[in-house]
Amino acid sequence: MITLSTTHEERTVGVRNGTHVSDLGDLIDRHLRMPFPFARNSCESDAESGVDAWLSAWGLTGEPGVAAMIARTRPAQLASCTSPAVDPDLLQIVANQIAYQFVFDDRAEDVGRRSPGLLLPMLCESVAILRDGQAPTSPLGAALADLHRQVRERCTPAQAARWAWKSREYVHGLLYEAVAQAQPFAPRTVECTSIRSLTAGVEPFYPLYEAAQPCEVPLAELHHPGVLRLSRLSADAAVWTADLFSAVKEQRAGEMINLALAYQRERRCSLQMAVFLAVQQINGAIGEFQRIYHAIEPELSPAGVGYVEGMIGWIRGCYQWSRTVPRYSDVASVPVAGLHPAPRTR
Repeated sequence: MITLSTTHEERTVGVRNGTHVSDLGDLIDRHLRMPFPFARNSCESDAESGVDAWLSAWGLTGEPGVAAMIARTRPAQLASCTSPAVDPDLLQIVANQIAYQFVFDDRAEDVGRRSPGLLLPMLCESVAILRDGQAPTSPLGAALADLHRQVRERCTPAQAARWAWKSREYVHGLLYEAVAQAQPFAPRTVECTSIRSLTAGVEPFYPLYEAAQPCEVPLAELHHPGVLRLSRLSADAAVWTADLFSAVKEQRAGEMINLALAYQRERRCSLQMAVFLAVQQINGAIGEFQRIYHAIEPELSPAGVGYVEGMIGWIRGCYQWSRTVPRYSDVASVPVAGLHPAPRTR
């Protein structure tokens, strides 16, 4: 049994139910509570081929590092895990959007690390496309414009408008992230979670789950305080779970905006303990999601229930995908068993 400590307390995290864990991935699996069963879309392989063709058509896979990144992130697999019940056409849009966001996010991270100001042309182009329908000026912009076209063709005007608005929030979040990375002080957990809620890019997918329903979700349900809270909880739980598995990779790259790394900085503790603390926060968010959903489900229409089920897909899907995707394989390189406790500080 191992004991890991923070500056405030000592806790035992190396065992659960008397069973030792060996590495950080095992620690996550044994402590993260996931009440929603895993599922996959039967059209995953077609979506994978479609993503490759779509990225190639817009010249993105020809750019340095993109093809290798897509092979390591498997966007169609994430789409399949998060959206197991949608039809093939909608699954393809979800997969294309995930792939686009991976490319866009990695580009923004690389540019923003040098200077947040250098991000402005690419971010302003995205906003102009999403808000004003302006013509793209880059391959990334052209891919976004085509994705916007796909959404408009599949969704109602109101759903497409919500998609564009949420997508602009994601774009703005990347500038927040670049500013946080450039500052001489490290962001606190509260600042990290605020930025992460934007850069997660999860909520832009929710209007697509509106479109997956046989009829419109009533506006009163979309704006119901409980449904709005479910939207926030599901996006946070999904992206915080990915943070658990990406913490090793991002720590080695010097990244700041990660829930587990924020805990490690604030508590001055080991990465293992920081991951454990982040798991507890995720478990709390999932528990709150379940309680709220149980309370409001009787008030929702079948379309509203289907919409919330789309949110659940991201909670379980991000976990299902993160556990096996090559992008986060470094999580298995950090041992847990056999560590000695750090001295308690007062």
